[in-house]
Amino acid sequence: MSPDQIAELLARVPSEPGVYLMKDRKGRVIYVGKAKDLRVRVRSYFRSSGDERAFVTMGLLGKLLFDVETVVVNNEKEALLLENNLIKEHQPRFNVKLTDDKSYLVLRIDSSKRYPRIDVVRRIRDDGALYFGPYHSATSLRETLRLINRHFQLRTCTDHVLQGRKRPCILYQIKRCPAPCVFPVDEGAYREKVQDVALFLGGKKDELLPRLKARMKDHASRLEYERAAQVRDQIFAVERTLTAQAVVSPDLVDQDVVGTFRRDDLVEVAVLLLRQGKLIGRRSFLLKDQEVPDEETVRNFVRQYYEMGALVPDEVLLPVEIEDPEVISEWLRDLGRHKVVVCSPKRGPRTKLIALATKNAESSFASRKSQSVDALASLEKLMKRLSLRRLPRRIECFDVAHIQGAAVVASMVVMVDGEPAPSEYRKFKVKTATNDDFAAMYEVLSRRFRRLPKDGQGEGWSRPDLLIVDGGKGQLSTALAALRDSGWEISADKGFDVIGLAKERTVPADEAEASEDVGASEPTGERVLVLDRVYLRNVKDPIRLRANSTELFLLARIRDEAHRFANTFHRKLRKSRMLRSVLEDVPSVGKKRKQLLLKAFGSVKKIRAASVDEIAKVPGMTRASAEAVKKFFGD
Repeated sequence: MSPDQIAELLARVPSEPGVYLMKDRKGRVIYVGKAKDLRVRVRSYFRSSGDERAFVTMGLLGKLLFDVETVVVNNEKEALLLENNLIKEHQPRFNVKLTDDKSYLVLRIDSSKRYPRIDVVRRIRDDGALYFGPYHSATSLRETLRLINRHFQLRTCTDHVLQGRKRPCILYQIKRCPAPCVFPVDEGAYREKVQDVALFLGGKKDELLPRLKARMKDHASRLEYERAAQVRDQIFAVERTLTAQAVVSPDLVDQDVVGTFRRDDLVEVAVLLLRQGKLIGRRSFLLKDQEVPDEETVRNFVRQYYEMGALVPDEVLLPVEIEDPEVISEWLRDLGRHKVVVCSPKRGPRTKLIALATKNAESSFASRKSQSVDALASLEKLMKRLSLRRLPRRIECFDVAHIQGAAVVASMVVMVDGEPAPSEYRKFKVKTATNDDFAAMYEVLSRRFRRLPKDGQGEGWSRPDLLIVDGGKGQLSTALAALRDSGWEISADKGFDVIGLAKERTVPADEAEASEDVGASEPTGERVLVLDRVYLRNVKDPIRLRANSTELFLLARIRDEAHRFANTFHRKLRKSRMLRSVLEDVPSVGKKRKQLLLKAFGSVKKIRAASVDEIAKVPGMTRASAEAVKKFFGD
């Protein structure tokens, strides 16, 4: 932007609270922010006196920026809510983006049930239930559930099983459940167990242990020694588990401590999870394209982190001061239904927690960079081994799945810089081919590359550096034919490499082509294992990859992922077709009537046995439609 354009832009920005949207030349929103004073905030982005906010004239965002649009609101809280909605709507490139990959594991206890159980969920809802967590790994969560199941004996079956079971399951036999599904269990005693579990999950040892010790003494005084021994084991388990957790903070409150580490436009964020002063886990996120100041990055991170479903603690400690901590506190209070303090400590024990979180962020970033370097080294080895024209930073792999020509599907999986990119996976229903893998592959590749412009850039369909088809010479030839017929000249400089990857197989020993092909011998000694082979265009003999090599591991990984993705889609499609009700073929019986009939009678067999009068009594059915049903079944 020229100085005149910047001056004109700043002149029309109001001095009121609101939201600003930065746009590029095509009118696409590339950044959304909020401010207590829009004019002061927007003007700060164009300073040139060394202020770190002067990023608009320096970085990539500045090169893309063409216009700034503002929306005025009444107060900062309204601005925060509007900012949230606009970010969700436009998905701006330079705003913080946290991928919701079902990573938040939380335990839930619904005390409103007659015999509550522990559910593992990933979303926290305002339903009156108790939530505990989040757990940083599934392993730690399973260990927690194992301890609860062993020492507190709450039911594990679903509500549906609880209502329909006729005899107790094996958990009752091994004394891990009182079997309220079958036997009359004292609800008061069961409620005490639920309260014990809630205290245990909350880490409240000082409240739980006196309860258990008093209960043990009460059982012993009544000569109920077996029950007293059970409570004694509970006490040992609680002391061993809760004492093992390291005390990091002297404040017995729930805290989330945020630390950051920046390298250029990459920001690593680490969140330490402290519950009742004990460190229970850590989460880390890598934020890309963060050309905005650190305080904005942290504020946007906090907003998205808790909006994704993380438990809201009593305190959120931040490494930098943000503009509107009171507004964020109020928003978190509404989200968590309790008072929340958001602060950036400058002295005292909380600064040590910030330093620890920052150290974790730096360590996590270094670990990611090491993984990235290793991945690029693997790609370079693959490029050298296969004599590829360019580094295969984007690899696409295709696979076909079906059973005897039924429900033919195909998958496309993508690996970027050596790591899977699930958001770019695609699945195809094959329309023309049945029991012909070559025809199916031809159709899928033709459909995929007709979507890609010759400049290599399409919405969600970027050009690959390496294309892999699962198979040998035949599949490779089919892939090349599909590309040529789609207008792609593979031999051109703007083309890309195409290979066929044949799976390992066993062959008679005398047919093994070379000693480097051979893996472990079969028990009979008559057959040997031929390892994976790569077929290249215009090369007669395949390239044989060494066992346990980096290249083989990389190719096998994406090939197996394509196979898994195709088979999952195939099973889902086949299951839906198998579950297709015969009622769908009955004239005058649509989806709604089919549901009503199944709800009324329970099964197709009972519908078939029913009379016309009985069918006609079902809500939504008429005499004519009932007669059509009976006629269809031939009764």
